[in-house]
Amino acid sequence: MAETSTLPPAGLFITFEGIDGAGKSTHIAGLAEAFREQGRRVTLTREPGGTPLAEKLRALVLGDAMDPLTESLLVFAARRDHLLSVIEPALARGDVVLCDRFTDATFAYQGGGRGFDLATLSVLERWVQATPAMQAPAIRQPDLTLWFDLPAETAAARLADARAPDRFEAQPVEFFRRVSAGYAARAAAEPQRFARINADQPRERVWQDITHTFVQRGWWLGAPLAPGGSH
Repeated sequence: MAETSTLPPAGLFITFEGIDGAGKSTHIAGLAEAFREQGRRVTLTREPGGTPLAEKLRALVLGDAMDPLTESLLVFAARRDHLLSVIEPALARGDVVLCDRFTDATFAYQGGGRGFDLATLSVLERWVQATPAMQAPAIRQPDLTLWFDLPAETAAARLADARAPDRFEAQPVEFFRRVSAGYAARAAAEPQRFARINADQPRERVWQDITHTFVQRGWWLGAPLAPGGSH
């Protein structure tokens, strides 16, 4: 069957997930430029963070020692403020929202990596992501999640050459194996939302996989861009 190209839906929410070192940042910027060239308005944001309050909570989560429950509560508190202040208004305007991490990261890092109770995280997810724009029992979830899947050993090698690590980046390889397993479990539970991207290949090939994902969904118009936004 021939692929079709139609305008993406208004108010499109796309998240980028993966363990530290998976290489999401370059492709977020490239995808933002691609959507702008289609005439779409783009909101770029991240989690934890995205608002002044959420950025303060991010600094605590990344820098201060705490138990997994406290960590999870702070992440979800930041998410609630982020949703109400940034994500929901942007979607209501018809923006394409590109978010570096969202709730899947909480299940992967706090649930998989830290071993925190997944049932408790599910309760927090339902509480926090039930917004005025969503009619119960629906909660706000991404329209598409790009999961940058990378072996934990490869990610660790990449991080070894990076800046001074934060509290998560400094974790051992086994922690990131558990995080990867947490992502895999989320993807298996919602395969229609997830697109697995093999991040263990050259950047150009990763970008090709990303653009192919959007072409398949009919969300891509015009010639594909190279990574970083150049033709």
